[in-house]
Amino acid sequence: MTADRIASALARIETAMARIDAAREAGVEARSAAGSAKVVELVNVHEKLREQVAESLRELDDLLAHLDGHEG
Repeated sequence: MTADRIASALARIETAMARIDAAREAGVEARSAAGSAKVVELVNVHEKLREQVAESLRELDDLLAHLDGHEG
């Protein structure tokens, strides 16, 4: 191989490595964004469940209070 061909091959390798790095970083950012979206979704689901449980507990409290009032 001549020096020019070696230099050209090295330049192509460096360009390919730069593209690989850029693709890897884009993939990490995409996974991170998807992970963040999943966390937000889980937080929202958790909050909804927490509200449902709180409402159920209020209903049970009301039912128990009603039953206590009728026992006496």
